Amino acid sequence: MVTKGNDQIIKENNCESKMGLPCVLEAFTSIFNTGSISNKCCSELVVLGKVCHSALVKRTLENPLFKDLNPATIIAKSIQTWNNCLALIDSPSPST
Repeated sequence: MVTKGNDQIIKENNCESKMGLPCVLEAFTSIFNTGSISNKCCSELVVLGKVCHSALVKRTLENPLFKDLNPATIIAKSIQTWNNCLALIDSPSPST
């Protein structure tokens, strides 16, 4: 079985058009640097979907600009960000 490349997955799923730039930057910062992701951007991330999220993170890791980062750490942070957002979106928000 041939494994699809990240670029192909991203293209086939229109991953790059599913999140607004401010949320892309927020998610990126929370994974590749330090920071938190807002509820609004968590919603966008969950709508983006896990397949797109994983493919975008892996493609970023392939970029020479990020060669000094530890891929295992980044993958762990991306999973943590995904799980945190999923829990946030799945839990009913208290009414105000």
